[in-house]
Amino acid sequence: MNQRLKQLPNILLNAGGGIVSNKDEWAQKRRKELVELFRTHVYGRTPVRRPESMRIAVKAEDLMMDGLAVRKKIEIQYEGPGGTGKLPFVLFIPAKADKPVPAFVLINNRGTAVADPDRKQLSGFWPAELLIEREYAAAVFQVEDVDPDVHDEFRNGVHGLFDPPLDKRPGDAWGTIAAWAWGASRVMDALEEEAAIDASRIALAGHSRGGKTALWAGAEDERFAMVVSNNSGCTGAALSRGKQGERISHINASFPHWFAENYKQYNDREDELPVDQHMLLGLIAPRLLYVSSATEDSWADPESEFLSLIAVQPIYKLHGYDGIGAETMPAAETPISSERLGYHLRTGDHDLTEYDWRCFIDFADANLI
Repeated sequence: MNQRLKQLPNILLNAGGGIVSNKDEWAQKRRKELVELFRTHVYGRTPVRRPESMRIAVKAEDLMMDGLAVRKKIEIQYEGPGGTGKLPFVLFIPAKADKPVPAFVLINNRGTAVADPDRKQLSGFWPAELLIEREYAAAVFQVEDVDPDVHDEFRNGVHGLFDPPLDKRPGDAWGTIAAWAWGASRVMDALEEEAAIDASRIALAGHSRGGKTALWAGAEDERFAMVVSNNSGCTGAALSRGKQGERISHINASFPHWFAENYKQYNDREDELPVDQHMLLGLIAPRLLYVSSATEDSWADPESEFLSLIAVQPIYKLHGYDGIGAETMPAAETPISSERLGYHLRTGDHDLTEYDWRCFIDFADANLI
């Protein structure tokens, strides 16, 4: 066994000192403990789920992609103590589908330049045409439409709507990653009301900070049937203990708004965290989980991302599923998978490409059933 794996907190060891021995113990006790630990120490506690005031409005509907897809422009509207907000997103649905279809939702942190709803500018970052061709619906929302990616003392976006005054903000209040995850769940709410979408087969995907968000959203919202983390690195899929490249102190200095204030206690003190990121991956179980890395993405640390996937295997085995099926990292462009876990290493740098998407779709084709 890799030495780093031996240094990790035991994912099966509950707060009372007992070892979880079956999936019921996991669901009823250990899983709940871990969610609370991540809320308290890492991502923060979300103050509201679906607001009672929330409304969903279809703003436009038309045919696109030479008639192969129906495009819907949808707006989610909500109110909070701080005022009103809205989250627009775009949805493409295969036009000729004769039954509800599965969908991929992308948490987009790179703006409409890579997710053009008018499809005048195409990008491998969000290949909506490929998803339609493979008979998946394609949804995308922009993170800044939920909450700005700046340290504005949590005055704007959904924080400004639902948070208490800054001087009354507790150390476990939600950060921006948790706010974006909240947005992903609101998109899920909207997709559940779309007759053309099979809401039981929705995959949530994100790259980099979007990948961190996808994992936390999938951990808190078990409606997502599949979660995809691409190059999510520090406080995403990568193990914190022994990580190379970006560490907790780096990420808290560069992005002080992303996580709960409590997380800053662990700057350069990763070994004192009561959790590590394999435990976050465990919160996806027994649903589908796909992690992907890139050979030149040393800041994210591909080895730490892969080892985290190895370390989550006991939870999937507890549910009766195989592990990933490898103990060492595969060669680049050699995807590996089991019935619930998938991984690939891509040649290149920190990006989300059409090759990555083809791997995600292949895994979904085989297992999102």
